[in-house]
Amino acid sequence: MIGYMNIVVTIKQVPEDPGAVKINRETNTLVREGIPCVVNPYDLFAIEEALRIRESLQKAGARTRITVITMGPPQARSVLEEAIAMGVDNGILLSDRAFAGADVLATSYTLGKGIRKMEMVSGETIDLVICGRQSTDGDTAQVGPELAEFLGIPHVARVFAIDEIDASSARVRRRSDEGYETIQVDLPALLTVDKGINQPRVTSLKGMMRARKADIPTWGASDIGAEHDRIGLSGSPTKVVRVFSPGKSHKARLLQGSPEEVAHELAEVIRKALSS
Repeated sequence: MIGYMNIVVTIKQVPEDPGAVKINRETNTLVREGIPCVVNPYDLFAIEEALRIRESLQKAGARTRITVITMGPPQARSVLEEAIAMGVDNGILLSDRAFAGADVLATSYTLGKGIRKMEMVSGETIDLVICGRQSTDGDTAQVGPELAEFLGIPHVARVFAIDEIDASSARVRRRSDEGYETIQVDLPALLTVDKGINQPRVTSLKGMMRARKADIPTWGASDIGAEHDRIGLSGSPTKVVRVFSPGKSHKARLLQGSPEEVAHELAEVIRKALSS
């Protein structure tokens, strides 16, 4: 029986239209200013799953607290407000110019420090962290697993169903290259959820009014005790050296004839390409 569960959901603000994003040719980083942004679609599944866990536990008489956290510029507050409008309890914004240009490792480190700060302020440990599988602007799917490593907790990626959860563990199903796996994981733990795990709810007028009045604290690097050589561009071991559109170096060739003739000709083309 769970008496109380403390859940954190990590979310990200991403461009509404990834094709509209421009590149700063001096730093080779994304230029997000002036681009309409939304909650990362995968993160909506994470928010919804946290809300469903809370509703399920409430039926059993348990209490649950859900906090969303994001790292980004001041305008990223809008995605926290949307999450609050959906029904989460509160939000935390990690915002500092020193965070700019972070790769997945620096981002995971910063989120980890933010979550540990939350625990210190509230005096409560985190029981479950839920992340979207990946972001639509980076598509790496690395932040969730790396965050789990920084927090020192187990993780399960690509979860498409949570079958059971109690005070000590969760039984989940995840997608794999061979099909799917059922995994029992001890709590505290981190889950990255996949598309299709649920149908995210729409925000209500009452929820939007509550979100506008929400007290959302903003924490910078010094607030969370982050080491400056581990955050932002300076703390990122991977850097974009050059951005370019790949050129077309080969022309297409149409193979015609019967299936047998096409197969024979294709085999010859492949053989010559491998031997050249």
